Amino acid sequence: MARPVTLFTAQWADLPLETVARLAAGWGYDGLELACMGDHLDAGRAAADPGYARGQVALLARHGLKLWALGNPLAGQLVSDPDNDERSDAWAPAECAGDADRKRAWAIQALKDTARAAAHMGVKVVTGSSGSPIWHLLYAQPPVPPHMIEQGYARFAEQWNPILDVFDEVGVRFALEVMPTQIAYDVVTARRALEALGHRPAFGFNFDPSHLYWQRVDPARFVEALGDRIYHMHVKDTGLHLDGEASILGSHLPFGHRQRTWEFRTPGRGEINFEALIRALNVAGYKGPLSVEWEDSGMDRQEGAREAAQFCRRLDFTPSAMAFDAVLKQ
Repeated sequence: MARPVTLFTAQWADLPLETVARLAAGWGYDGLELACMGDHLDAGRAAADPGYARGQVALLARHGLKLWALGNPLAGQLVSDPDNDERSDAWAPAECAGDADRKRAWAIQALKDTARAAAHMGVKVVTGSSGSPIWHLLYAQPPVPPHMIEQGYARFAEQWNPILDVFDEVGVRFALEVMPTQIAYDVVTARRALEALGHRPAFGFNFDPSHLYWQRVDPARFVEALGDRIYHMHVKDTGLHLDGEASILGSHLPFGHRQRTWEFRTPGRGEINFEALIRALNVAGYKGPLSVEWEDSGMDRQEGAREAAQFCRRLDFTPSAMAFDAVLKQ
Protein backbone atom coordinates (compact mmCIF):
# COMPACT_ATOMS: atom_id res chain seq x y z
CA MET A 1 0.00 0.00 0.00
CA ALA A 2 3.03 2.24 0.50
CA ARG A 3 1.51 4.31 3.27
CA PRO A 4 3.58 7.41 4.00
CA VAL A 5 6.08 7.01 6.83
CA THR A 6 6.27 10.09 9.03
CA LEU A 7 7.98 11.20 12.23
CA PHE A 8 6.19 12.93 15.11
CA THR A 9 8.39 15.83 16.13
CA ALA A 10 7.41 16.15 19.82
CA GLN A 11 10.46 14.22 21.01
CA TRP A 12 12.63 16.55 18.90
CA ALA A 13 11.19 19.87 20.03
CA ASP A 14 14.53 20.87 21.55
CA LEU A 15 15.93 21.12 18.00
CA PRO A 16 14.99 23.72 15.37
CA LEU A 17 12.48 22.47 12.81
CA GLU A 18 15.02 23.04 10.05
CA THR A 19 17.37 20.58 11.76
CA VAL A 20 14.64 18.00 12.37
CA ALA A 21 13.48 18.20 8.76
CA ARG A 22 17.02 17.70 7.48
CA LEU A 23 17.57 14.72 9.76
CA ALA A 24 14.20 13.12 8.96
CA ALA A 25 14.78 13.42 5.24
CA GLY A 26 18.17 11.76 5.62
CA TRP A 27 16.62 8.89 7.57
CA GLY A 28 14.16 8.20 4.78
CA TYR A 29 10.92 9.68 6.12
CA ASP A 30 8.24 10.92 3.72
CA GLY A 31 7.13 13.71 6.01
CA LEU A 32 6.38 14.88 9.51
CA GLU A 33 3.59 14.96 12.05
CA LEU A 34 4.34 18.46 13.30
CA ALA A 35 4.14 19.07 17.04
CA CYS A 36 2.90 22.40 18.37
CA MET A 37 6.08 22.77 20.42
CA GLY A 38 9.33 24.67 20.26
CA ASP A 39 9.73 26.45 16.94
CA HIS A 40 8.06 23.61 15.06
CA LEU A 41 4.65 25.28 15.10
CA ASP A 42 2.98 28.11 16.99
CA ALA A 43 -0.67 27.11 16.58
CA GLY A 44 -2.04 30.53 17.51
CA ARG A 45 0.19 32.28 15.04
CA ALA A 46 -0.55 29.74 12.30
CA ALA A 47 -4.29 30.20 12.86
CA ALA A 48 -4.03 33.98 12.53
CA ASP A 49 -1.32 34.19 9.87
CA PRO A 50 -1.75 31.92 6.83
CA GLY A 51 1.60 33.14 5.51
CA TYR A 52 3.44 31.78 8.55
CA ALA A 53 1.49 28.51 8.27
CA ARG A 54 2.41 28.09 4.62
CA GLY A 55 6.01 28.98 5.43
CA GLN A 56 6.33 26.01 7.80
CA VAL A 57 5.00 23.73 5.07
CA ALA A 58 7.45 25.24 2.59
CA LEU A 59 10.31 24.58 5.02
CA LEU A 60 9.47 20.88 4.96
CA ALA A 61 9.14 20.90 1.18
CA ARG A 62 12.69 22.22 0.84
CA HIS A 63 13.80 18.94 2.39
CA GLY A 64 11.50 16.81 0.24
CA LEU A 65 9.03 16.26 3.10
CA LYS A 66 5.25 16.59 3.28
CA LEU A 67 2.97 17.36 6.20
CA TRP A 68 0.28 14.80 7.09
CA ALA A 69 -0.87 15.84 10.59
CA LEU A 70 -0.44 18.34 13.39
CA GLY A 71 -0.08 17.17 16.98
CA ASN A 72 -1.03 19.17 20.08
CA PRO A 73 -1.13 16.67 22.97
CA LEU A 74 -0.08 19.10 25.70
CA ALA A 75 -2.94 21.53 25.21
CA GLY A 76 -5.40 18.67 24.74
CA GLN A 77 -4.47 17.16 28.11
CA LEU A 78 -5.36 20.39 29.89
CA VAL A 79 -8.88 20.59 28.48
CA SER A 80 -10.41 17.82 30.61
CA ASP A 81 -7.81 17.22 33.31
CA PRO A 82 -9.61 18.12 36.56
CA ASP A 83 -6.44 19.20 38.38
CA ASN A 84 -4.18 21.09 35.97
CA ASP A 85 -1.71 21.31 38.84
CA GLU A 86 1.97 22.24 38.89
CA ARG A 87 2.92 19.19 36.79
CA SER A 88 1.58 20.93 33.68
CA ASP A 89 2.69 24.50 34.37
CA ALA A 90 5.37 24.21 31.69
CA TRP A 91 2.77 23.13 29.10
CA ALA A 92 0.99 26.49 29.00
CA PRO A 93 2.17 30.11 28.87
CA ALA A 94 3.98 31.27 31.99
CA GLU A 95 1.18 33.63 32.96
CA CYS A 96 -1.13 30.61 33.37
CA ALA A 97 1.09 28.82 35.90
CA GLY A 98 -0.69 27.85 39.09
CA ASP A 99 -4.13 28.74 37.72
CA ALA A 100 -6.04 25.60 36.68
CA ASP A 101 -8.97 27.44 35.08
CA ARG A 102 -6.73 29.81 33.15
CA LYS A 103 -4.71 26.88 31.82
CA ARG A 104 -7.92 25.17 30.70
CA ALA A 105 -9.19 28.29 28.93
CA TRP A 106 -5.86 28.65 27.14
CA ALA A 107 -5.90 24.98 26.13
CA ILE A 108 -9.41 25.16 24.68
CA GLN A 109 -8.41 28.14 22.55
CA ALA A 110 -5.17 26.40 21.55
CA LEU A 111 -7.08 23.38 20.24
CA LYS A 112 -9.40 25.61 18.22
CA ASP A 113 -6.37 27.45 16.85
CA THR A 114 -4.72 24.14 15.94
CA ALA A 115 -7.75 23.19 13.84
CA ARG A 116 -7.58 26.52 12.02
CA ALA A 117 -3.82 26.16 11.59
CA ALA A 118 -4.28 22.71 10.09
CA ALA A 119 -6.76 24.09 7.56
CA HIS A 120 -4.29 26.79 6.52
CA MET A 121 -1.60 24.15 6.09
CA GLY A 122 -3.70 21.73 4.05
CA VAL A 123 -3.82 19.14 6.83
CA LYS A 124 -6.96 17.15 7.63
CA VAL A 125 -6.03 15.59 11.01
CA VAL A 126 -4.92 16.95 14.38
CA THR A 127 -3.70 14.39 16.91
CA GLY A 128 -3.64 14.90 20.63
CA SER A 129 -4.86 14.21 24.13
CA SER A 130 -8.13 14.94 25.88
CA GLY A 131 -7.44 14.57 29.57
CA SER A 132 -10.22 12.99 31.61
CA PRO A 133 -12.54 14.22 34.35
CA ILE A 134 -12.75 10.66 35.71
CA TRP A 135 -9.32 9.05 35.32
CA HIS A 136 -8.71 9.60 39.05
CA LEU A 137 -11.79 7.42 39.72
CA LEU A 138 -10.25 4.41 38.01
CA TYR A 139 -10.08 2.24 41.13
CA ALA A 140 -13.29 2.01 43.14
CA GLN A 141 -11.95 2.83 46.58
CA PRO A 142 -13.98 4.59 47.93
CA PRO A 143 -16.76 3.05 45.84
CA VAL A 144 -17.61 5.09 42.75
CA PRO A 145 -21.35 5.44 42.09
CA PRO A 146 -22.31 5.10 38.40
CA HIS A 147 -23.67 8.62 38.22
CA MET A 148 -20.18 10.04 38.84
CA ILE A 149 -18.89 8.22 35.76
CA GLU A 150 -21.86 9.43 33.72
CA GLN A 151 -21.21 12.97 34.90
CA GLY A 152 -17.59 12.62 33.82
CA TYR A 153 -18.48 11.67 30.27
CA ALA A 154 -21.05 14.46 30.16
CA ARG A 155 -18.41 16.93 31.35
CA PHE A 156 -16.02 15.69 28.67
CA ALA A 157 -18.68 16.24 26.00
CA GLU A 158 -19.50 19.69 27.37
CA GLN A 159 -15.84 20.70 27.12
CA TRP A 160 -15.07 19.13 23.75
CA ASN A 161 -18.17 19.75 21.63
CA PRO A 162 -17.41 23.50 21.22
CA ILE A 163 -13.86 22.60 20.19
CA LEU A 164 -15.12 20.06 17.68
CA ASP A 165 -17.53 22.67 16.30
CA VAL A 166 -14.46 24.57 15.09
CA PHE A 167 -12.97 21.39 13.64
CA ASP A 168 -16.20 20.90 11.69
CA GLU A 169 -16.17 24.52 10.50
CA VAL A 170 -12.71 24.15 8.93
CA GLY A 171 -13.03 20.55 7.71
CA VAL A 172 -10.43 19.00 10.04
CA ARG A 173 -10.80 15.95 12.32
CA PHE A 174 -9.41 15.37 15.80
CA ALA A 175 -7.68 12.04 16.56
CA LEU A 176 -7.42 11.22 20.27
CA GLU A 177 -4.45 9.11 21.29
CA VAL A 178 -6.06 6.29 23.26
CA MET A 179 -4.03 5.85 26.44
CA PRO A 180 -4.24 6.03 30.23
CA THR A 181 -5.14 9.48 31.66
CA GLN A 182 -7.40 10.12 28.63
CA ILE A 183 -11.18 9.80 28.43
CA ALA A 184 -10.54 6.71 26.26
CA TYR A 185 -7.81 4.23 27.15
CA ASP A 186 -9.18 0.93 25.76
CA VAL A 187 -11.95 -0.36 23.47
CA VAL A 188 -14.71 -0.06 26.09
CA THR A 189 -13.92 3.55 27.03
CA ALA A 190 -13.31 4.54 23.41
CA ARG A 191 -16.83 3.41 22.54
CA ARG A 192 -18.19 5.32 25.51
CA ALA A 193 -16.38 8.51 24.49
CA LEU A 194 -17.93 8.26 21.03
CA GLU A 195 -21.35 7.79 22.58
CA ALA A 196 -20.86 10.85 24.80
CA LEU A 197 -20.22 12.95 21.69
CA GLY A 198 -23.10 11.50 19.73
CA HIS A 199 -20.66 9.75 17.39
CA ARG A 200 -19.89 13.02 15.61
CA PRO A 201 -17.43 12.39 12.76
CA ALA A 202 -15.05 15.16 13.82
CA PHE A 203 -13.80 12.96 16.68
CA GLY A 204 -11.84 9.77 16.15
CA PHE A 205 -8.66 8.10 17.30
CA ASN A 206 -4.92 8.19 16.90
CA PHE A 207 -4.17 4.47 17.16
CA ASP A 208 -1.04 3.83 19.24
CA PRO A 209 -0.66 0.12 20.07
CA SER A 210 2.07 0.69 22.65
CA HIS A 211 -0.36 2.05 25.24
CA LEU A 212 -2.85 -0.75 24.71
CA TYR A 213 -0.31 -3.55 24.88
CA TRP A 214 0.99 -2.94 28.40
CA GLN A 215 -2.61 -2.75 29.64
CA ARG A 216 -3.08 -6.24 28.16
CA VAL A 217 -5.53 -4.98 25.51
CA ASP A 218 -5.06 -6.63 22.10
CA PRO A 219 -4.24 -3.77 19.70
CA ALA A 220 -5.59 -5.75 16.73
CA ARG A 221 -8.95 -6.07 18.50
CA PHE A 222 -9.05 -2.29 18.81
CA VAL A 223 -8.63 -1.97 15.04
CA GLU A 224 -11.28 -4.59 14.40
CA ALA A 225 -13.72 -2.86 16.74
CA LEU A 226 -13.09 0.78 15.83
CA GLY A 227 -11.24 0.75 12.52
CA ASP A 228 -13.60 3.25 10.90
CA ARG A 229 -12.67 5.79 13.59
CA ILE A 230 -8.91 5.46 13.25
CA TYR A 231 -7.86 8.73 11.66
CA HIS A 232 -4.12 8.41 12.33
CA MET A 233 -1.59 5.91 13.67
CA HIS A 234 1.51 6.10 15.86
CA VAL A 235 4.05 3.33 15.40
CA LYS A 236 5.59 2.63 18.79
CA ASP A 237 6.52 -0.61 20.52
CA THR A 238 6.41 -1.83 24.13
CA GLY A 239 8.41 -4.37 26.10
CA LEU A 240 7.30 -6.01 29.34
CA HIS A 241 9.46 -7.08 32.27
CA LEU A 242 7.28 -8.57 35.00
CA ASP A 243 9.65 -9.34 37.87
CA GLY A 244 7.06 -10.37 40.47
CA GLU A 245 7.75 -7.30 42.61
CA ALA A 246 6.88 -4.19 40.57
CA SER A 247 3.33 -3.54 39.37
CA ILE A 248 2.14 -3.18 35.80
CA LEU A 249 0.92 0.22 36.98
CA GLY A 250 4.49 1.51 36.99
CA SER A 251 5.22 1.57 40.75
CA HIS A 252 5.93 5.33 40.56
CA LEU A 253 9.23 4.49 38.85
CA PRO A 254 10.51 6.77 36.05
CA PHE A 255 10.97 5.55 32.50
CA GLY A 256 14.36 3.90 32.18
CA HIS A 257 14.40 2.56 35.75
CA ARG A 258 15.75 -1.00 35.84
CA GLN A 259 12.71 -2.28 37.78
CA ARG A 260 9.93 -0.79 35.64
CA THR A 261 7.67 -3.56 34.40
CA TRP A 262 7.09 -1.97 30.97
CA GLU A 263 8.91 0.44 28.70
CA PHE A 264 8.29 1.96 25.30
CA ARG A 265 10.65 0.57 22.67
CA THR A 266 11.83 1.47 19.19
CA PRO A 267 9.44 -0.23 16.73
CA GLY A 268 10.46 -3.85 16.19
CA ARG A 269 12.41 -4.09 19.45
CA GLY A 270 9.42 -4.80 21.69
CA GLU A 271 6.69 -7.41 21.80
CA ILE A 272 3.89 -5.98 19.64
CA ASN A 273 2.81 -8.06 16.65
CA PHE A 274 2.86 -5.35 13.98
CA GLU A 275 2.21 -7.91 11.25
CA ALA A 276 -1.23 -8.56 12.75
CA LEU A 277 -1.85 -4.82 13.03
CA ILE A 278 -1.09 -4.11 9.37
CA ARG A 279 -3.41 -6.91 8.34
CA ALA A 280 -6.16 -5.51 10.57
CA LEU A 281 -5.58 -1.98 9.28
CA ASN A 282 -5.78 -3.25 5.70
CA VAL A 283 -9.14 -4.83 6.42
CA ALA A 284 -10.31 -1.62 8.10
CA GLY A 285 -9.26 0.39 5.05
CA TYR A 286 -6.82 2.66 6.88
CA LYS A 287 -4.72 4.54 4.32
CA GLY A 288 -3.16 7.18 6.53
CA PRO A 289 0.46 7.56 7.58
CA LEU A 290 2.53 5.26 9.76
CA SER A 291 3.83 7.95 12.08
CA VAL A 292 6.76 7.02 14.28
CA GLU A 293 6.46 8.39 17.81
CA TRP A 294 9.94 7.48 18.93
CA GLU A 295 10.22 6.86 22.69
CA ASP A 296 12.91 4.47 23.91
CA SER A 297 14.87 5.25 27.08
CA GLY A 298 17.48 2.66 26.23
CA MET A 299 18.41 3.71 22.69
CA ASP A 300 19.98 6.74 21.05
CA ARG A 301 17.15 8.72 19.46
CA GLN A 302 18.83 9.34 16.13
CA GLU A 303 19.73 5.68 15.76
CA GLY A 304 16.23 4.72 16.85
CA ALA A 305 14.48 7.09 14.45
CA ARG A 306 16.56 5.89 11.51
CA GLU A 307 15.87 2.25 12.34
CA ALA A 308 12.15 2.94 12.87
CA ALA A 309 11.79 4.39 9.37
CA GLN A 310 13.36 1.28 7.87
CA PHE A 311 11.14 -0.94 10.03
CA CYS A 312 7.98 0.76 8.77
CA ARG A 313 9.09 0.34 5.16
CA ARG A 314 9.54 -3.40 5.68
CA LEU A 315 6.33 -3.67 7.67
CA ASP A 316 3.82 -2.18 5.27
CA PHE A 317 2.18 -4.10 2.43
CA THR A 318 -0.77 -3.72 0.07
CA PRO A 319 -3.83 -5.93 0.63
CA SER A 320 -4.83 -8.28 -2.16
CA ALA A 321 -7.46 -7.01 -4.57
CA MET A 322 -8.58 -10.56 -5.32
CA ALA A 323 -8.78 -13.96 -3.69
CA PHE A 324 -5.58 -15.95 -4.26
CA ASP A 325 -7.56 -18.82 -5.81
CA ALA A 326 -9.78 -16.65 -8.00
CA VAL A 327 -8.05 -17.74 -11.19
CA LEU A 328 -8.87 -21.37 -10.37
CA LYS A 329 -12.58 -20.58 -10.40
CA GLN A 330 -12.71 -19.11 -13.88
